[in-house]
Amino acid sequence: MESIYLLHLLVLLLGVGGQVLCQDDSDAAVYIVTLKQTPATHYYSYMKLRTTHSNYGAPGRMNHLHKPWNVSRSHRSYSSYLIRVQNLLLKRVFKGESYLKLYNYHYLVNGFALFVTPQQAEKLSRQREVANVVLDFSVRTATTHTPEFLGLPRGAWVQEGGPNFAGEGIVIGFIDTGIDPTHASFSDDVSENSYPVPAHFSGICEVTRDFPSGSCNRKLIGARHFAASAITRGIFNATQDYASPFDGDGHGTHTASIAAGNHGIPVIVAGHHFGNASGMAPRAHIAVYKALYKSFGGFAADVVAAIDQAAQDGVDIVSLSITPNRRPPGLATFFNPIDMALLSAVKAGIFVVQAAGNTGPAPKSISSFSPWIFTVGAAAHDRVYQNTLILGNNITISGVGLAPGTDEDKMYTLVSATHALINDTSDVNDMYLGECQDSSRINEDLVKGNLLICSYSIRFVLGLSSIKQALETVRNLSAVGVIFYMDPFVIGFQLNPTPMKLPGLIIPSADDSKVFLKYYNSSLESNETSNQISKFGGVARVLGGLKPNYSNSAPKVMYYSARGPDPEDGFLDDADILKPNLIAPGNLIWAAWSSLGMDSVEFEGENFAMISGTSMAAPHVAGLAALIKQKFPSFSPSAIASALSTTASVYDNQGSPIMAQRSYSNPDSNQSPATPFDMGSGFVNATAALDPGLVLDSSFDDYISFLCGINGSNPVVLNYTGQPCGSSAMNGTDLNLPSITIAKLNQSKIVQRTVTNIADNETYAVSWTAPYGVSVSVVPTHFSVFNYQKQILTVVFNATMNSTSASFGRIGLYGNKGHIATIPLSVITKIVPSTTFY
Repeated sequence: MESIYLLHLLVLLLGVGGQVLCQDDSDAAVYIVTLKQTPATHYYSYMKLRTTHSNYGAPGRMNHLHKPWNVSRSHRSYSSYLIRVQNLLLKRVFKGESYLKLYNYHYLVNGFALFVTPQQAEKLSRQREVANVVLDFSVRTATTHTPEFLGLPRGAWVQEGGPNFAGEGIVIGFIDTGIDPTHASFSDDVSENSYPVPAHFSGICEVTRDFPSGSCNRKLIGARHFAASAITRGIFNATQDYASPFDGDGHGTHTASIAAGNHGIPVIVAGHHFGNASGMAPRAHIAVYKALYKSFGGFAADVVAAIDQAAQDGVDIVSLSITPNRRPPGLATFFNPIDMALLSAVKAGIFVVQAAGNTGPAPKSISSFSPWIFTVGAAAHDRVYQNTLILGNNITISGVGLAPGTDEDKMYTLVSATHALINDTSDVNDMYLGECQDSSRINEDLVKGNLLICSYSIRFVLGLSSIKQALETVRNLSAVGVIFYMDPFVIGFQLNPTPMKLPGLIIPSADDSKVFLKYYNSSLESNETSNQISKFGGVARVLGGLKPNYSNSAPKVMYYSARGPDPEDGFLDDADILKPNLIAPGNLIWAAWSSLGMDSVEFEGENFAMISGTSMAAPHVAGLAALIKQKFPSFSPSAIASALSTTASVYDNQGSPIMAQRSYSNPDSNQSPATPFDMGSGFVNATAALDPGLVLDSSFDDYISFLCGINGSNPVVLNYTGQPCGSSAMNGTDLNLPSITIAKLNQSKIVQRTVTNIADNETYAVSWTAPYGVSVSVVPTHFSVFNYQKQILTVVFNATMNSTSASFGRIGLYGNKGHIATIPLSVITKIVPSTTFY
């Protein structure tokens, strides 16, 4: 398959066999083209409406929550028709000209990706059948204990029948860097229970040299790769990037196992056992759509093709641990090919989860924009690995390093690499020598049996030096262990625990490094005549960092997690949409790693890795969403989002408000209580989300009305969706979201929210706290609601002061049977009526 795929592209590029030639113009580029004609999923939904009528049961009852019709995958004729129309259009417009079509989009989006000159793109945009022509853009990638921290073993998993059944029948599609199919986290023989492939899934597995037949099974049920845009640009490295679904990076394997990896897989790294791993929905199925690569990231044209295929295959959930490299230009951030394809996915009933991005903690740094996408920020959980160095003067220094300790109660001599160089070393100032990257230049007699001291410089951050190479030096010289001190020029860089087979640690603080070096240097004795070191007097011992500590206050929003408010456009105007939606564990997450993963040097060759980012937070929520989908099969994507949001917690495990780190440098010293622009509705509560009581639901038509409410959007909405706006426009505040965000409160505003009771009959009391500078009232203050009946809440906001600073509040709905639903309130600009004096 690999050779056929590359040969096909070569044929296209060279114009062999009657194919159309690609221009050799230096300004040629990839464009994403959408056509006005309805894509397949919209067409099938339209045909369904013509032949059937929705039935929500008795009056006042709703038992499907806007559940979209799941199109039969056997209806391929319309898709084939669209592709024929696309081809005829290109032949007519570019008659006698050279061009290269990379992809046909037909399921969620009707269009194609094309490699042409700007002049050809402009020519195509003038055709009456064409809706949009957008220049392709780049994208980037943005757990042993987290199931326990989220309460799954005693909560959500129990409700699903235990980990052997949690997520059964649900397919999660991952748009990422691929997967290592040989990993035990993706085996289908870890349970005695039958494990059928869901009947609604129709995907396939590519077969290549590095992804051979048999790579897929009843757990990993689909795998494809998409790289046409990258190959066309000439930047695809088949050796490093793998023209197959195989993961040469590690990121995709990691995220897939967080969401749906098998339960109880031993985590063994550097010969140490760190517990047993499990995905959030260990019984869910995995389908992989590789569109990101180690050497260059990825491109929107490939990502849209992957999303389109995932929806056509029948996935239930799409997990995107990727974000665009730049804010989408144009009328609004929502109008970009990826978000619009995901809107169609939501219409098809697919729940979409996306990472918030790792560009925090600045305001408006969020990289996931649209209300139909569930955006997840990263939080720390309560597990920390601490390593400690005890010096001969009894000073204790904290460090990082997943390493064993030295022998108890025994101190070892400290020897710096720069003081142990062999006599004929020409340049003692070479940084790599002080970083312990070359054992051949260091005197083994001085180092053997001692603790070797190495510097940790910016070269480690850039990948020019590595911990692994330093550990090899330690082994070659028969040293007992290693201590890394922080070069003062490495400012604000946060170190993750690094696996080491030998005793050792890294001192992450420049100040602590100065304390360590002061002790070491003061303990040296020199020959007065030669000025050579005659005695290394400093001693120390390493306590080790293999055992975790669970007393940490958690969760807290990590400094790198991208923040709101949600920018509506390139001018950074604020949208009436809350982003992020939620936070979930994303810091120091153990999960599966590809056997050939190159994304983290320290974990090369390991089966598991501990890494951090909103990329790790998003699949936690994707897995939990699978549990909700399993329990409530008829839930729409917005109902799943509501269940996750209204049940989220705003308090940490000590009962205090969740904190948010505010600085990249010394983040723990710069934190304050988190706001909805840091954490959305709060920290995910897996057990409560499976019994939310009330849900707030929105439909595809609601999202279209929201887009139509953007000034000047009518032709853009028509071009992207094929639907005219008419008179159904609404503001973002009018969307029935489980939050209320008002970018500009000009005197007063009335907002309504409709809740649906999915539990037994219940009576609710309503309370609220108003944002500073705003008065709030909610009607009714008490209500009773029957099973699957609705209740409208009317919320009145009045500005009481002029301010451009965001302030926050919360509405709480408290049921007499224990259900609690909360709705965060965010108001940015407040304007009070002007007063006239006589």
